[in-house]
Amino acid sequence: MPLLPHISADDPLGRLYASRMWALALGILAFASAQVIYAQLNGLPQLRRDGLDWGYDVVFYAMAALLYGRGDRAERTGALVLGVVMVVAGLDTLNDLAMKIREPRPIEPMVLGFSAATAAASGFIFVGLLLPFRESDNPLIEATWLSARNSMISSVGYAGVTFFARLATSRAVEYGLDVFAAVLSFQAAYVIIRDALRRPTTLRKT
Repeated sequence: MPLLPHISADDPLGRLYASRMWALALGILAFASAQVIYAQLNGLPQLRRDGLDWGYDVVFYAMAALLYGRGDRAERTGALVLGVVMVVAGLDTLNDLAMKIREPRPIEPMVLGFSAATAAASGFIFVGLLLPFRESDNPLIEATWLSARNSMISSVGYAGVTFFARLATSRAVEYGLDVFAAVLSFQAAYVIIRDALRRPTTLRKT
């Protein structure tokens, strides 16, 4: 594994974790890039916005892959940065909500269905890949696990409810889900930052 020279062969679970982080980061980057290009060429602003939102996941998983195994300080610092990214993601969600309230966007049923389906599928994939590491007390792993958990909860909620909410005359449910997604991001950021700051130097428990 050329991307994992810094991870000891005595840590097979750690190598598995880092390789899965690389796979997620690169896979999401390829998918999101194709989605943004397609949306740009076909004049689909909401689809482009959804594609750009994948950038948070790319940053999350790429940073985790790069920093895992480089020492407790690097991992703890990485977790703190990821906590800040979660705060930014929550603020971005609230900003997008404010823009939707000021200027309601037209309904794009085909785009909406595609976004809902891919978001829900990705949420389960993320959680499935990170499930073996959910009990780890390593703050970097905890950060990615919480991100995956949030992706699954919010994406399933949007897939199951937002589709109908956006097609309805009232968008109160859609707006409520945006607030819920932002709250999830802030809650995860709080846990990540709190645990990264108070963790002892012995963090291996995978």
